[in-house]
Parts: sequence; structure tokens; C-alpha cells
Amino acid sequence: MTEQLGRVLGGRYRLIAPIGTGASAQVFLADDVKLRRRVALKVLHPALSDDQAFLRRFRAEARAAAALSHPNLMAVYDWSDEGNPYLVLEYLGGGSLRALLDRGRRLTVAQAVVVGLEAARALDYAHSKGFVHRDIKPANLLFGDEGRLRIADFGLARALSEATWTEPGDGLVGTARYAAPEQASGARVDGKADVYALGLVIIEAVTGVVPLTADTALSTLLRRIDNAVPIPDAMGPLVPVLAQVGRADPSERIGADELGRSLLAVARRLDRPEPLPLPGAIEVSALRELEEVDLTLLPEPVAQEEPPQVLDDAPPMVDGADGAEAGSGSRRGGWRRRLVGVLVVLALLAGGAAAWAATRPDTAPVPDLSGRRATRVDDLLGRVMADEDITWKLDEQREFSRSVPEGRVISQDPEAGDRLADGSTLHYVVSRGKPIVNVPDVSGMTQADAERALTERGLKVGARTPAYDETVPKDYVIFPRVDGEDRPATARDGSEVELVISQGPEPRPVPSVRGVSAENAVARLVQASFQVVTSRQKSDVPAGQAIDTRPGAGARVDRGGTVTLIVSDGPELATVPDPTGLTLQQFQDALRAAGFNVATNGPPGASIPVRSDPPTGASVPKGTTITVFAI
Repeated sequence: MTEQLGRVLGGRYRLIAPIGTGASAQVFLADDVKLRRRVALKVLHPALSDDQAFLRRFRAEARAAAALSHPNLMAVYDWSDEGNPYLVLEYLGGGSLRALLDRGRRLTVAQAVVVGLEAARALDYAHSKGFVHRDIKPANLLFGDEGRLRIADFGLARALSEATWTEPGDGLVGTARYAAPEQASGARVDGKADVYALGLVIIEAVTGVVPLTADTALSTLLRRIDNAVPIPDAMGPLVPVLAQVGRADPSERIGADELGRSLLAVARRLDRPEPLPLPGAIEVSALRELEEVDLTLLPEPVAQEEPPQVLDDAPPMVDGADGAEAGSGSRRGGWRRRLVGVLVVLALLAGGAAAWAATRPDTAPVPDLSGRRATRVDDLLGRVMADEDITWKLDEQREFSRSVPEGRVISQDPEAGDRLADGSTLHYVVSRGKPIVNVPDVSGMTQADAERALTERGLKVGARTPAYDETVPKDYVIFPRVDGEDRPATARDGSEVELVISQGPEPRPVPSVRGVSAENAVARLVQASFQVVTSRQKSDVPAGQAIDTRPGAGARVDRGGTVTLIVSDGPELATVPDPTGLTLQQFQDALRAAGFNVATNGPPGASIPVRSDPPTGASVPKGTTITVFAI
């Protein structure tokens, strides 16, 4: 790779230091001599330049990948398929997760959660745009100097899959150590293959071991086809999350969006992790050498001219007897000496001015960056520097702002319109959006107290949403909600916080207890959280059984409300009257008046009642049929 240093690709990108090499590409630190910024240049294997299938896919994937824009994706600035194909990428000085692990470092669970969360957010964005990475591994997880993770090489794995040239090894697309089972079986690959690979990377980052691996790539893939990934106990609170990620059947796996939500939930239960010990993209010794190299091309210095010599052709001054002549000569010589002195001074001034003009740095007016999107600042400044044939160093800082939207420029130094010298630094500050504030836990507070606590933190009170709750008293706050998230720990300053207000326990239906014993009926009603009052009445329902409730079955009553249970005392009884001295008709009327039904047994024309069944004096339920025997 060192033989390539100094080479300029595309008439623009000068290779200045090696970063790393792989089976399909070499990566260099390069100087973009047009925009005067450092970039990473990925030069692909020479054999790929003759592969038309690869070149067609490479063009399509490079264009699409350049359009992806996410804080956790490596930016693609430029590409070329002429000669050796190459990609011009964002230079990330923090190095890769692979380099960190190769130095014997291991991540804590909290650090792994942060890495996984940033990667999951990038994957969710890319998957929503129709991109599948196919080669998620520690070497493709890179860090900027500030520690933020970016995923590299989106689209490249898919382009390589259509190349007739085969990488050294088994030629499988993606690194087999991190490949999903469906990549081995030839099934359709979607974003869940990336999620599976990310799960393996997280486990390796904490334990140092990639699960389900064997001596060869083929053996590794065969082990994964029917086996779920075993999750080590060392993963702590990540065990249930990674179990969902490592399932062999992709239809049973969670996607990147759900993985991100699960990791965020785990992160909220953990202490803030220590910053990652970033390995750096280039060895320290190489960095020191680069710091000694001035990458700014300065104009050649112009040599200062010698001051012009003034020749004095007057005769020398000689002291003589002729005082007048001597005096005259002295005056002429003094004038000439003064003239020479003036000319020498003018010459020196002219020479100094010429030298200063030749060596002074060029300047150009600084454009107005205020309010511009940070993603467009580089393009604007690139055009200005190209038009003015000048180079500025750019220093972007990020700060929270209550007034400037996220991603737009807050301020700049120098101010717009000021002239800035070639090689000088243009500082500008980009908004990180509104500050993050803690959302106070207002659960269980009165509405007034909750609103006061929120406004004191710079938050706005939004909608008040009623909801039933079994434990929180009526009109008290159940929990706060921000942007659909219940009980958020943090929110942007000035965010609207929705308050979910308790309406007390939800009314519940009265169960049906008809025909149930009184004891069991009371137990059912108490279990449903009702107060029970018992009422008894005569009924055809057997004594001791429930007849009904008031309100009736299915009616909704507040928890703790009163329900009346009506219990049967059995049927109402009546005494069979005595027929003595009564005509048949009179006896029949007396039976009916007592609540009985009547049947008569006797010859035609019978008129005198003799006896009855049941007999006279018997206590019989009303409605019973009494048989009268007559003559």
C-alpha cells in the first residue's frame, strides 16, 4: 500500500496514508485537494474493474448509498468506476470495533447497549429505505473522533455478490462468522439477517466469543440453520433481547426497530457507561508524521529584489583653500547623499511591499451560514473555496439551542462578510436541537402539582387524557407521556407532556348467579369487588339458592359499589281447607281462593265433597293441584 502513497485518483484525491486492507479493497486516508479536507478512499480489487455484472451493481448501489443520510451511517461523498473502482467516504478517526476488540478490550454490557442502540437505529433507517447490509461485523462498525458509531459499506456487499471474481476463502457473501442461517440456505435475505449479525457482534464485544462457530465457514453456517443462538449469562439484562434476535427462523426474529426500542428500555435501567477506549484509525506514529505535513498548497515565495544603486558621479569633496568651492561641493555632495538615502528608503519600501504582497495569505469574504442546514454547509463552503481558489479549515461544533432547530447553524466565527485568510479556520456551531431535560415522575400527583413540576423543568403541559386505573385515585395523575412514550426519563426542553388522569377503577359487570347457592353467589360478587346486601323472598327456586341480583346480571357497577343478592326462601305454603258443611262448588271456590288448583273426582251430578288429596289441614305450596272426591 505504501507504493500507492502520493497517487492522485480522479484528479482530486491524493493518497497520503494507509488505513487498512481486506480481501476486496484497500483503504487509504486521502486529501481532497479540491475541498481541502481529509477523506477515506476505498479502492477495490483490480480484478473487479473488468467484471461488468459487478460494475452495474456497483453504480446502482453507490448512487443509492450516497443518498442515505443518517447520523449513524458513514457518509458516501463520491465514487468512480473508471480504472480501479473506488468509493470516497467520510473519514472516521476513532477506528473500528474490530480494532478495539483485537487489542484485547471488552465492552461492558452498558457500553454494548450503546453500540447496539446506535447500530440498530442506523439499520432501521436503512431497512426503511430498502437497503440490507448483508455484512454486519465489527470491522464495519466505525467510530468518529467524538465516539459516535457509524456503519460502513452499505450496498457494497450486495454489489460484490454479483461479481464473478471471488474473494479469497469460501466466497460467501458476508463474513461467515456473523452470517444468519438464511444466508447459508440460499433463502431470501432481508433486514433481519442484519439484526441477527448485530446480535452476534454485541455478544462478541462483551464476551470475546462469537457463538455457534466452527472450524470452517461452511460448518459454521450449518450449525446455525436449525439452532438458536445461545446467550451467555454474562449478557445480563440483554439476555431476553438477544434471545429474540438470535432465533434461527427469521420470521420469529424482531426487526431493527423493535431491537432499538428494547435496547433503549435496557439502557434506562443501567448506569451511564464509560466512554469507549477508541483505538484510532491510524497508528499514533503515523499520525505524528501526518501532523508534520502541511497539506495546504501555498504559493511559491517571491524573492525580495535588491534596492537600486544610485551612482554619484560628482567629484569627491576635497578640502582646499578655495572655501567657496569646497562649500559648494559639500552642499552638492550632501544633496546627493540625501537623494541616495531617499531612493534607498523608497527601494526598500517597494521591495518590502512586493515581498509582503507575494507572501501574504489570500483572503475571501466569509458567506453567511446562519440558519443553514449543516448537511449543506460543506457544499456551500466548497463552492466558495473553489471559486476563490482558497482553502479554509472547518471547525464544526455542536451545541443545544432553544431557538435554532436541530441540524441548523447557530453562529459562526468570523462573521458573515468578514474576510478570512487562506489556511485559516472557519468556526461554526450547529444546533443539537433543544436541550435534553429530565422529565419529573409525576405519577400519583394531583393535576396541579404535576403541572407545576413540569413547568419548572421547562416542559409544557399538553393534553389531559382520562383513563381508568385500579390503584390511582380518581383525578390524580397515572403517568406522563411524551410523543407516545409512557413514563419517559428525558425529553427535549419545551416538549409537550401529556398527562394521563385517573378516572378511578373501571366499572365492572355484575356476574350472573341465578340458581347458585347463596354462599357461592356472595363469593362471586365479592371477588368482583362489590359490596353485597342479601334479600330473601319466597320463590319457586329451591330455598337457599340465588334468585337474581339488583342491578341485574351484566349491569356495570363501580368497584366497591353495592349489589343486592336475592335469595329464595322456597315456595309460599297454604293450608287445605275443611269441606265439612260445604257444597262441592263452595269447596272448590275455597281451594282456589287459597291459591290451589282444583281437580274433581266423582259421579256425574255429584254435589257433596267427601274428602281431598292432599287432605284437610295439610300445608301445601300454593299452585299445587288439590283433588276433591265428591258424591
